[in-house]
Order: sequence, then C-alpha cells, then structure tokens
Amino acid sequence: MNIGLPKEIKDSEYRVGLVPAGVHALVEDEHNVFVERGAGRGSGFSDEEYGAAGGCLVDSADDVFGQSDMVVKVKEPIEEEYQRLREELIVFSYLHLAAEPELTHALLQSGVVGVAYETIRDSHGALPLLTPMSEVAGRMSIIVGSYHMQKTKGGRGVLLGGIPGVRPALVVIIGGGTVGLNAAKMALGLGAQVCLLDIDLDRLRHIDDLFFGQIETLLSNTYNIAESARNADLLVGAVLVPGASAPKLITRDMVSTMQPGSVIVDVAVDQGGCCETTRPTTHSEPVYLVEGVLHYCVTNMPGAMPRTSTFALTNATLPYIRKIAGLGLRSAMASDAGLKEGVNVYKGHVTCRPVAESQGLSYRDLHELL
Repeated sequence: MNIGLPKEIKDSEYRVGLVPAGVHALVEDEHNVFVERGAGRGSGFSDEEYGAAGGCLVDSADDVFGQSDMVVKVKEPIEEEYQRLREELIVFSYLHLAAEPELTHALLQSGVVGVAYETIRDSHGALPLLTPMSEVAGRMSIIVGSYHMQKTKGGRGVLLGGIPGVRPALVVIIGGGTVGLNAAKMALGLGAQVCLLDIDLDRLRHIDDLFFGQIETLLSNTYNIAESARNADLLVGAVLVPGASAPKLITRDMVSTMQPGSVIVDVAVDQGGCCETTRPTTHSEPVYLVEGVLHYCVTNMPGAMPRTSTFALTNATLPYIRKIAGLGLRSAMASDAGLKEGVNVYKGHVTCRPVAESQGLSYRDLHELL
C-alpha cells in the first residue's frame, strides 16, 4: 500500500503522524511511505532520518495526498486540505467530527473513508488510540492551568501547591477517565487539593483506592458540580462521550459564581467542550475571559509537547496502520471489530451514530454498506 505522511498545518501543531521507526517498520512490510519534507521537523525528526528509514521524501502535501492510498495524520484535515481529499482515499487521523459539521460535510462530499483514532476500541472496550493523547492532555492541563493562575497571566495569583501556613489551590476535575486520572496525578503530585467528580461510583472507588484517599471524590450531579466549581481555583473539564458532543455540565451561571481570576481548562473542547462558555482556542491565543474566569480551550493541547506526543501516538497507532496496509481496510475490519468502530464516514455516508445524531444527519450501518 502507498501510505502518506503530510506535515501538519493546524495552528501551532508540531506533531507528526509517524516517527522514523514507524516508517521503517512499514517499509520492512514492503509498503511505500511518502513523507512530505519537513513533516517531522516540529517533533525533532529530520528529513534525513525519514530517508534513512526508507521513506520517500516528496516536496508538497499535494504529492503526499495524490500518491497515497492512506494518509496518516494527527489532526483532522483543515479547510485548505479539503481540496486534496478524494474518493477511496483513507484518512487515518483524529477527526472529532461531532463538533465539526463543516469538516463532516467536506469528508462526505469527497467520498473519503475517514477512520478516527478516537472511536477505535480494543478487545476490552477501551479507546487505545485516544489514551496516549488523553494522558498527555490530562497532565498538561495542570501545567497550563497553574501557569495561567499567575497574576501576570490574568489569574488569581494562587500557587498550586501553597506553602507551609498557606492553603494550596483547589483543583476540581470533572470526569474520572484517562484525562481526569492523569490530571489528578499531576495536581496531587504538585501539592494541590484535588476534588474529582464522576457519574460512575465504581470508578470513584477505584480512584479512591489508587490515591489512598488523598483525593476527594464526589458523585457528579448538578448540585455537586455547582458547589465544586464555586470553590475551585482551577477547574479541569475531562468529560468524554466517545464520538459524541460533550455534555454541557458546567453552565454559564456556574462560571459566574467562580472567583475572578480562577481558571478553566476544558480538555473536552475537541468534542465541543463540557462548559457552556467554552469556545475553541489555539496555542497562539490560548485563553479568553468570561465572567472574570480565564478559559484555556486549546483543541490540540498535546501539539505543544510534540516529541513526547508523537512517540506516544506512534506506539499506539502503528499496529493498526500495519494491519490496514497489510490486509486492506475491509479485511482488517473483519479481523478486528474495534477497528470497524473507527470508521466515522465511508464513501459519502456517516457510519458513526453519535456523529450523525449530533449533527442531525442520516446514519448508515457500515456492515450494510460493505
């Protein structure tokens, strides 16, 4: 199979879809890998490394898309890439379509097969390709949140871990999944008070055991979220409904009760955000104020830590890329039901029910289309 590796062009996105070792593995499998010059530079990988790994260096994204049967990306195609989409092309990437109706329309119009990292499941029902970036984003949420808590950055001026005689900051985390768990690890490690809310009591029991009771756990409901938000110095939105838009659990009224200069980091922004006052931002302009509260809602947080993120992502995606390239997508899906769940659009049809429901589009069962 011909596999393409283009340079990411989303604002301040420095990750790349494969490290050189991943390209080497695919070439060993007797596939061709077309690498756009400069694709790995942001993650610290030179063109020479990709060439030495057996990749075929090309001068433009047009060459990559035009010569490839499958394009491996990190982030969803943006508007200037839409013209490169074509029928039969497999786009293997994070897509997050529920909150992106224009992108969904572009994919449907082009006839591509869009396979989304974030909805592929493993044999245990987990999300193996979402997990590594959720780990990075969860840990980053505390770092960037603490940074913006500085008075010079518009925050309250509260030191995350406090000092002897002065209370530490209160970090409230909504959601106990991978993002929430990693945020809790970082916040607790830096000395903050941590309160985590989730709707799953068994998950709360697990987290309580994991941290030996050092984290306050609360059942997630409107009352508890409102009370926790009011007292928070840093609020992390870590809610996920796979493939669907995130529920708006934090209302504008709740935000209005928060202390001026407190910080919200909404990691769920890729799926529309779990806060009513969330709107997507970029690394170039990461924050804005609503009701006196600083909002950090960058849609590609791990892009700021590209070397770690690219290694982590390749570790997770490469087995799937090799499977698709070696067997073809149809046979690969037949051998792995979890991979089939990653197909969000297929040749002009929406094949992910949560995406269809979030945008009022017709849903088609992929099994029927095949």
